[in-house]
Amino acid sequence: MRALVTGGTGFIGRSLIHSLDRPVLLTRRPARAGTVLGRGIQAFPWDPEVAPPPEASFRGVDTVFHLAGEPVAGGRWTSERKQRIRLSRIQGTHNLVEGLRKAGTPLAVLVAASAVGYYGDRDQEVLDESSAPGRDFLADVCQAWEAEAGQARSLGIRVVTARIGIVLGVGGGALGKMLLPFRLGLGGRLGAGTQWMPWVHLDDLVGLLLHAASNRDISGAMNAVAPNPVTNSEFTRTLAAALRRPAIFPVPGFALRARFGEMAAILLGSQRVVPRVAERTGYRFRYPSLENALRGLIGRRELSV
Repeated sequence: MRALVTGGTGFIGRSLIHSLDRPVLLTRRPARAGTVLGRGIQAFPWDPEVAPPPEASFRGVDTVFHLAGEPVAGGRWTSERKQRIRLSRIQGTHNLVEGLRKAGTPLAVLVAASAVGYYGDRDQEVLDESSAPGRDFLADVCQAWEAEAGQARSLGIRVVTARIGIVLGVGGGALGKMLLPFRLGLGGRLGAGTQWMPWVHLDDLVGLLLHAASNRDISGAMNAVAPNPVTNSEFTRTLAAALRRPAIFPVPGFALRARFGEMAAILLGSQRVVPRVAERTGYRFRYPSLENALRGLIGRRELSV
C-alpha cells in the first residue's frame, strides 16, 4: 500500500501515519510535518478549502486516507464556526476528488472520514450502517461530506466513509479533556447520563481504517466504533473506577447548553452505534471492552504523570 493522507498531523492522523510505509502527506504547512511526525516524510502543500491538491502528490499512490476537517468540539458553534466546519469537510472533500480527477491516478480506494453525527440524536435505537440519517446540523454536514467523497466512484475508485465515534487514546482526543476533572474527583455524568456513547480505542480506529483500505468487500459506510457502546453513566463509572476516583458531580443538561450552546448536542445526544460492516468483514477488535480500553490507556506513562 502506498498511501496519501490528509489531516496527518492531527490526533488520528499521527497514529495512522506511523502505521504506514512511506506515506505521502497533504498539509497546509509541509515544513511542520517533520517536526510533528518525528521523521522524514514526503509532504505537499494543500489548503483544502482553496483548490485541488497538486497532481504530483498522487504519483505512485494507490490509497488515500482523507481525515482533514475543522474540529467540531473546539468551541461554541457560532455562525462563523459552523461555516468553517462545513467548508473544511465539504469543500475540502470536493477539492480532493477534483484533484484525483485531474491527476487521472488509478487509485484503488478512498477511505474518507465521516462521523457518527450522521445519525443525529436517536435515543435508544440501535444504529448500523443501514440506518437513516438524522436531521440536525452535524447530520446534515455528514451527509454532504459523504456525498462529496462518493463522487470519486465515478472515477472507478472504491469509496469507504468511516463514521468515527468518540476516539480514546493517548495525547489528545476526548479522553485528554476528561482526565483532569476526573482525577480531581470532580467528574460526573453529563445530563441524565442515559445517552449512548459510541466510543473506539485509537489503536482500533487505525486498524479499522487499514481494514477498510485493504478489504475489497467494504464499500460505502463503515461505522468506526467499538462493538460495545455504553451510556454516559456507564462511561463515567468505568473511567472513575479506572482512575480510582469518585464521580459524584453530575453536570445538568441546562448548564451544558448554557455554556456550549448548540455544540452541547455532541455531549447530550444519544447514538447507539454498532460496527456491523467491520464485524461482518472479519475485523477483530483489540479493545471491544471499555474497561480494558481505559485501563490500558490510563496505565500508560503518558497518562499517569
